[in-house]
Amino acid sequence: MAIAEFTIIPIGTATTSLSGYVADLHKELEKHTDVTFEMTPMGTILEGPLERLFEVIRAVHEVPFTNGAQRVSTSIKIDDRRDKAASMTQKMQSVAEKLN
Repeated sequence: MAIAEFTIIPIGTATTSLSGYVADLHKELEKHTDVTFEMTPMGTILEGPLERLFEVIRAVHEVPFTNGAQRVSTSIKIDDRRDKAASMTQKMQSVAEKLN
């Protein structure tokens, strides 16, 4: 499974507040029940098969356009480890073990 972190920034909006856009992105993510996601204050983390993550990010990228944004900037970072199974939980547990 791959892990992707992405940030979507609507540009050309009527206000500097983006929380309404973020709420709509969250609603779109909830439709994709076959991937795990975690929203953070600065972006979103997805976990699932790589091809599926690309599909979900593409769907979420379109949301600001349907809500009036004139331009959307999306940044994506991917961790695709193939030598052993990895997950968001496993990565955090590995760090926690090293802290103890």
